[in-house]
Amino acid sequence: MDLAARYTEAERIISRKKLLAFALPGLVLLYFVYIFFAFDVPGLLERARPENAQILLRDTWSYKTHVARDNRNGELSYAVEGERKGAYPEGERPDWVSGSGETTVIDLGRGRVATFLPGNAVELVIPGERTIEARLDGRRVVTNLSEPYPEYVSVSNARLQVTLPGARLTFTRSRSETFRYFGGWELFFFTLDSPYHGHGLGSILFGAQIDPERGNVAGAWHDFWQNPMWMHSAVAWAIFETVLMAFLGTFGAALISLPIAFLAAKNFAPLQSLRFAFRRVFDFLRGVDGLIWTIVLSRAFGPGPLTGSLAILLTDTGSFGKMFSEALENVDKKQIEGVASTGAARLHRYRFGVIPQVAPVLLSQVLYYLESNTRSATIIGAITGGGIGLLLTQAMITQKDWEEVTYYIVLVVLMVMVMDSLSGWLRRRLIRGE
Repeated sequence: MDLAARYTEAERIISRKKLLAFALPGLVLLYFVYIFFAFDVPGLLERARPENAQILLRDTWSYKTHVARDNRNGELSYAVEGERKGAYPEGERPDWVSGSGETTVIDLGRGRVATFLPGNAVELVIPGERTIEARLDGRRVVTNLSEPYPEYVSVSNARLQVTLPGARLTFTRSRSETFRYFGGWELFFFTLDSPYHGHGLGSILFGAQIDPERGNVAGAWHDFWQNPMWMHSAVAWAIFETVLMAFLGTFGAALISLPIAFLAAKNFAPLQSLRFAFRRVFDFLRGVDGLIWTIVLSRAFGPGPLTGSLAILLTDTGSFGKMFSEALENVDKKQIEGVASTGAARLHRYRFGVIPQVAPVLLSQVLYYLESNTRSATIIGAITGGGIGLLLTQAMITQKDWEEVTYYIVLVVLMVMVMDSLSGWLRRRLIRGE
């Protein structure tokens, strides 16, 4: 090839590389433009409500104490998170609530004061801004506000709602209600009806007997463990169910996959049709996602941890079958021949000539999947009705107790960290011999 032809070829190669250098970023840019319109990003930005995100984040680290009046009979109630399980005992109320008779004065912090007035009326004083009044006129809610209403006020003929930083007032035909935010997870240890509520660890361990019928330690542990709001005993059992689902599914799949993997390996199953059949079975099992298996099995066996374990088992059987068969195809034949030279039977050749070679790979993969399946079991449990996933889903559906959601998420993260540490320790002990 002469010099001119070489120059021409070089220019052609350079031009092609230039084209690729500009074309690939251009295609990526076009793809992002497509995503921008296909996912309606402008519409998402328009519909976004940052204030809702702020409320959600605040709910994760704080709690609300509700003060409510039934407008039909004038009955007052005080409860943490508005739950009956968090209700104040008879004759008790928060120290920031005062008044008597038909008038109840509620301090909402920052100088804001709400008052439940006689005749099914309410008043909210916001210092330096305005005083909001509302009452019932027949079946209509009437206020002293005129349009345009402030951003934090929502008014209709049936409802008045005022949402302020750290507090809220709601007034309807049937109910007058306020709540006020406080930091922390209230009643995490003891509910209001427990004699140990308000007592510190020191007074429980070393102080005088609090409950005359029970010892301090035994009584405090019982009231903590059986806490009706945070349900610590139920949560602990749910964590155990989640780990159990992951354990049974992972190791069950490993026990099933190992013998079948011999039938899918070239050097152990000479029949190509047999290998093809088992490999397609593995493809099918791992090709169907674990969540799909969960839905199918829940229709067959009903909800529960067993269904979740079977879903993990089926998916991992496909994954383990493929990995184990590939590991078996790469074993050293000399070790098998060495065992065979002793007159060992076929089963003994596999046991002493094959398994020691593939055991480190197999154990490493099984322990990794055990760690991964601990996370997957949380999601599967939300569908099958078992484990911490179910409690997490229920707490999210209520849309009110997001501190419980945070609690469950923290437990899930700790569970995964513990399983990761345990898996690493087992790898070092079983594989490296440390």
